Amino acid sequence: MSSLAIEVRSEVWPLKEAFTISRGAKTSAHVVVATVRDGQVSGRGEAVPYARYGETVESVLAQINDAASSIKAHADLARILKPGAALNALDCAFWDLEAKRTGRTVAALADLPEPEAVDTAYTISLDTPETMAAKAVAALSLPILKLKLGGAGDADRMRAVRTARLDARLLVDANEAWSPELLPGLLAVAAECNVEVIEQPLPAGADEALASVTHLVPICADESVHTAADLARLNGLYDAVNIKLDKAGGLTGAIALEKAAQELGLKVMIGSMVATSLAVAPAMLLARNADWVDLDGPLLLARDRDTPIHIENGRIAPPDRALWG
Repeated sequence: MSSLAIEVRSEVWPLKEAFTISRGAKTSAHVVVATVRDGQVSGRGEAVPYARYGETVESVLAQINDAASSIKAHADLARILKPGAALNALDCAFWDLEAKRTGRTVAALADLPEPEAVDTAYTISLDTPETMAAKAVAALSLPILKLKLGGAGDADRMRAVRTARLDARLLVDANEAWSPELLPGLLAVAAECNVEVIEQPLPAGADEALASVTHLVPICADESVHTAADLARLNGLYDAVNIKLDKAGGLTGAIALEKAAQELGLKVMIGSMVATSLAVAPAMLLARNADWVDLDGPLLLARDRDTPIHIENGRIAPPDRALWG
């Protein structure tokens, strides 16, 4: 590449309302956007620093700025950076740059099928059973609901939402908030409520307890899985994995993780952090082969980017190439 230049900045995108999970709440999405320029052509990638793994906006900006002078090509990234938000932002930016340079889609460059419209889950933040049920009713046009849970009171939360929305497909995400003691009872309630999958019920260090309980509902690893290298340790404990580009090391790592997971017979969820359409767009390349899609970040924002991904009644369309890819 000629005259390769890397730029990075942080952006703050307000949310429609507070987004609450077991670890806390936030009212805005604080993202990092990397731009890679090659002469007159540029590509962009967006990532979300994840405090759960010790990342901050400042640390991710520093990682990218420190690495920039050593990066001469896309292939350099995995050698210089570990999987995380910095690698994701740059990896997606390089994929976008190559697409813009060649006039081909990223799907074609990656030898993947072109993305197609899929149904995405819509997240209901952790709250009282009554409030979560009311929000489920307010989201009547959305066919798949993902409930953020937090431990005590979760049986009531699942039952309240199920009673309010008999029609909805339900997914739940405990974000590591359950204990091995709570697990059997809450699994039973989840099965009673016809929940399709439970994400990360136990803390990442307590995975072994999953081997001694009957999986009445499929259990999906999220915080416990980052890259394909984690799968050997998790095999036999989980039934599915949640693939997020910020954990996997961008689209490149996510492609490898999806392939490896499916070869092991694991179901796949494609997820993302709360972010704009620019962060969601690369994940759409993996969505058509996933068992569950959770790419509702743009729906949670007060406003989104120009040429945003179109989401209507829970159906998310492929991104416009002016946005990414």
